Amino acid sequence: MSPAEPAEDPRPGTDQASGRPEDEAPEAAAETDTEPAEETDAPQDVWSARRDLWHHSPGIMLGSSAAIGGSLVGGDQHGVSGGRVVGDVIMGSKTEIHYGGWAGPAYASGDLPQDVLERLTALFAGCETFDTALGVLRTERVVVLTGAPFTGRRTAALNLLRQVGASPVRILDPDTSPADLPLELGSSQGFLLGDMITRRNQPLRESHLRAVQAKLAEHGSYLVITAGLHTSFEDTVRTTEWKPPAPEEVLRAHLGARVTEDEAGALLRLAATRDFLARQHQLREVVAFSQELAAYARGERRAEELERFSLTAVEQQVQEWFDDGTVSLHDKAFLIALAAFDEGPYALTAELSDLLYGFLLNIEEGGVRARIPVFGTSIAKRLQLARARRYPENEHTEWGPVRQMKSAFLDDRTPMALLVEVWTGHPSSRPALVRWLKRLAEDGRPLVRNRAAATAAVLAAADLPSAMALLIEPWAAARRYRFCLAAANALTLAHLLDTPNIPRILHDWCTEESGRIRWTAIRAYALLGPEMPEVALAALSGAARKVDAEAADGEEAEELVHSTAVLLLSGAGPTVLSRLAGFLQDEQSVRGLALRAFLEACTRAEDDVDEARPALLAWYARAAVTPGVEDDRLLVTLWRAALSERAHTGVALDRLRDWVRQADTDPESEAALSALLPSLAVAGPDHQRLSHLLRTVPGAHGGPPPSVAARLLATLTPALPTARS
Repeated sequence: MSPAEPAEDPRPGTDQASGRPEDEAPEAAAETDTEPAEETDAPQDVWSARRDLWHHSPGIMLGSSAAIGGSLVGGDQHGVSGGRVVGDVIMGSKTEIHYGGWAGPAYASGDLPQDVLERLTALFAGCETFDTALGVLRTERVVVLTGAPFTGRRTAALNLLRQVGASPVRILDPDTSPADLPLELGSSQGFLLGDMITRRNQPLRESHLRAVQAKLAEHGSYLVITAGLHTSFEDTVRTTEWKPPAPEEVLRAHLGARVTEDEAGALLRLAATRDFLARQHQLREVVAFSQELAAYARGERRAEELERFSLTAVEQQVQEWFDDGTVSLHDKAFLIALAAFDEGPYALTAELSDLLYGFLLNIEEGGVRARIPVFGTSIAKRLQLARARRYPENEHTEWGPVRQMKSAFLDDRTPMALLVEVWTGHPSSRPALVRWLKRLAEDGRPLVRNRAAATAAVLAAADLPSAMALLIEPWAAARRYRFCLAAANALTLAHLLDTPNIPRILHDWCTEESGRIRWTAIRAYALLGPEMPEVALAALSGAARKVDAEAADGEEAEELVHSTAVLLLSGAGPTVLSRLAGFLQDEQSVRGLALRAFLEACTRAEDDVDEARPALLAWYARAAVTPGVEDDRLLVTLWRAALSERAHTGVALDRLRDWVRQADTDPESEAALSALLPSLAVAGPDHQRLSHLLRTVPGAHGGPPPSVAARLLATLTPALPTARS
């Protein structure tokens, strides 16, 4: 919970407005977003809210296959990019296929015993992907093997090392940062970094691999890195995708009784077959698909039918669950909750599924309160019914990573198919879903709130008018900022799912009379703006004029500043920077927005890493040595405007003091400031102001002046500038 958020009881069983159990609250009251004025909360700041959305949204929405390029929530090169996600859409990313004979301690580190290595590699069967990876390893000494968990990557990696004679093998900590990886390479002949953990602001870069190659060459050793679907890579990093042979062999066996060997080979090479083999289908579905392939070989099926078969099987399974009278309402509620919280903690999913069960039973039984057995529900049976699995994994919390037992569908397309089926195929469930999502949106836990927004986004992608009327619009107009934030996040994620008209909705909302609706649109532009910076800045500057004219409350004005600062530090930064410099010639409200947003961005560290260089200072340093780039000149223009305008001078000097103190322990920051400060001292008053700042800047926490201040002062004194504008 951020410091700005009031402490709340996050338990789902109590109506927070009345203190009574939710099942006893009137239905109509539970379905509206009318809150007493005293329940109005302070908005969560955009930086922490963006981070929560980044950490807690389903993998498909913020992963490598979603729809916005490079900067949605994580900054340049850390957001989402490329591709269409509606249709064969997924909300998760983990498929469990056991290959080999031993999974091993996934997070163990140290030397692997030789007998274990021999036992593992004896179980391995080669394939084309293995041969490709082996060629890369022999020539480059390091190979990055990507693929889904539990598909034999670990066994393949060990076999790769054995094939090149790299023994003994040392297992590295998966949390080793890319920058520190060369430091972990000692005298062993082989190294395995299994299931590498990266952050979106710390991707594996080509420069890291070059440093690793040099260290490996010194000792004649080799390294294999296995990486999952969520590992962040620089675009230039060469990776090898691991495809285990077992699924193809199973399907080949079923085809053998129906077609010739040559036909079977051709059928197995089809794109539709490759897609099917990438999924964990039931045996009945594998047999049925082999029949479809045989029919295709006889000319009785079209290619489109083969391509659709895999998703159709998932959709038919979902329909069976909800049409089957033997599946209890309690279990159906769990299926819905698992779809909303796929890849989330199992205990949380079970807890919130019980809440949904109460709402569904209220509809089905006409007001009967749910009686939920405290014990007796088998986790194994629940997951077996859901064709899901349970697995340990770290979950991000405000206190850092925490190990959790999570649950996820085996087929990662199931969550989307299930939520769409419930919303569009069983509309009688909508009142319960609306009540449930409302409760989730105001929960005290960031993961719960963001999954409520993600679920609303899926429903909007399936039926925008209904989702807007029943969920998103009431949230946006609510008194409590948590609902407004949920609406902004829902629209953002809906846009990632290619839901039409989201930009139009945001544009219209920026001119709404309701301040809460305007606030919601402004927050959403902070997330979606990098995809459409010109549109976003036009809307935000228009909102600034409206806020200034109406003398609106401070929260909306602050939101404009913070959202614009987010855009400046996004992947669309150069475009935003140019526009902000242009805003200096606009009316005072827009000029003020540009300068306040610029000064807010000055407080952020590069990649949001504590103690790192200020992001804008690092940007200036790069631009100053990049031919044909004028970003350094534009940054200087904004600095000079902020320093010279009375309303902003004090804040601007405070920001520079912070930069000077940071440079005291960072030579790169000192070098950048040594180049920047003289460019700001272009007139006598500028020189006097900056000289005074450097002579009087206090140290951190009231300590002695930083020694770097004297060195920076020397960069100003060699030649006093002449008085010119």
